[in-house]
Amino acid sequence: MPLKVLSALDSARTQYYHFKAIIVAGMGLFTDAYDFFCIPPIMKLIGRMYYEDRPEPNKYEIPTGVVALMVSTTLLGTAIGQVVFGRLGDRKGRRSVYGVALMLMVLSSTGCGFSICRTRNCVLLSLGFFRFLLGLGIGGDYPLSATIMSEFANRKTRGSFIAGVFSMQGFGILASSAVTMVVCKIFWIASRNLNQDHTPEDADISWRLILMLGAIPAALTYYWRMMMPETARYTALVENNVLQAAKDMEKVLDVSMSQIAEDEPWPQDRPTYPLLSRKFFRRHGRDLFSCSLNWFLLDIVFYSSNLFQSQIYSQFLKLNDKDNVYKAAFKIARFQAIVAVCSTIPGYYFTVYFIDRVGRRKIQIMGFLFMGIVYFALGIPYHYWGQHTNGGFLFLYALTFFFANFGPNTTTFIVPAELFPARFRSTCHGISGAMGKIGALIGSLGVLWASNKKDYDNDPKPRSMTIALVALGAVCLLGMVVTYVFTPETMGRSLEENENEGEDEEEDNEKRFFRCFAGANGRLNSSEAIAL
Repeated sequence: MPLKVLSALDSARTQYYHFKAIIVAGMGLFTDAYDFFCIPPIMKLIGRMYYEDRPEPNKYEIPTGVVALMVSTTLLGTAIGQVVFGRLGDRKGRRSVYGVALMLMVLSSTGCGFSICRTRNCVLLSLGFFRFLLGLGIGGDYPLSATIMSEFANRKTRGSFIAGVFSMQGFGILASSAVTMVVCKIFWIASRNLNQDHTPEDADISWRLILMLGAIPAALTYYWRMMMPETARYTALVENNVLQAAKDMEKVLDVSMSQIAEDEPWPQDRPTYPLLSRKFFRRHGRDLFSCSLNWFLLDIVFYSSNLFQSQIYSQFLKLNDKDNVYKAAFKIARFQAIVAVCSTIPGYYFTVYFIDRVGRRKIQIMGFLFMGIVYFALGIPYHYWGQHTNGGFLFLYALTFFFANFGPNTTTFIVPAELFPARFRSTCHGISGAMGKIGALIGSLGVLWASNKKDYDNDPKPRSMTIALVALGAVCLLGMVVTYVFTPETMGRSLEENENEGEDEEEDNEKRFFRCFAGANGRLNSSEAIAL
């Protein structure tokens, strides 16, 4: 029999607190997207500021190794942060660790802007260090935001609420582009004698300002995060304090204490097992494998496309040495804003609407399938697209972002927060997300390698881009197969029903084994089977 307080959460009507939780939890994802996707235009500004001394035709171009280092440090920090903060969320509580992750994001974002020194090597090293710390904070926010929202939501609209939190990423991408455009335009207008051969000293302030402004939204939500109560599921099921869980939820939900208080004491000696034990893997190993592999495959595609779309669209953006420092960064940011408005954000909100109507599994399969088809349509005839970059090419490429967000980019964030027991939920979400960031690192470096191979017109070589895009399409189809074979549906079920499904499946497998064994050896009685 489920606890009354958990049943009340599952059946609660949608109310103000749910929307407040979406904004408070989602602001971490907003900051995450802002800090990840402001990097392409900032790399352009840093290149113009610190790489003027490179010989033609590589003047103002940051070496591939340096760009790879900037991307790698943040993704590596994110992967570590997801595992560490995810585990701490299960050991110390969601609420107490939540504030630490947010404050780390705020301080490290500010530190990125105050990167020490004015020499090239010193600036890049300090920027890389602070972006690693930023990654730790971002990584911590992933499992905690998803877990907190899943444990506060009701069963009917849980998917939409978690998707709503994740959709804040789209606004973070849009905000990073808008801030970059505004800052560049202000500095552009204020600069005198600005031309393609002259990079003013003020440009060194512009990119720092863009990075520091990303800390403001997260800082504004710190107070409300600290005012959130611990989730009832953690308090009741992990800390075994059912009475405190009921008191906390009485403040949050529009219910009286008499409706959610237990009539009898909740047993304190419920059976348990350690994380990553043999029993854990028998019950939840398949789900952890599915969540981790799907997120790994998805992020190979998603981050490579987002972080380096300016290189993929090099012909469309028409970047050249005649652009001044601010104009070049402005073009990249403007293009990112167009993609966010036309495909990225709509994709998120299609998921918000359909996730509790169609189901997670079907949306994930559909998203992977259509992404794969579009990547093949882009990659196989890339020689043609390289010479005729037109509206058709842009439309197809925008579809990849739409179906990523109306598909696996959102569902891989949702499903791990629904499948695992409360005492392992944050940890397993962190492990799954960390595997995704490893995939993001592989995909980002792979597309950077492909787009860095230039022809005589300084455009990416068609053969390299064909290989990269077709490979991304194959990864998408592999994700579709993994989802179809391994991923269960969690729609319309309580979190406790989802976690018990793995335990019931293990018991069924044991019963089938004993029946088969007994059939093979007629002398085996039931007591002997149980002893085995």
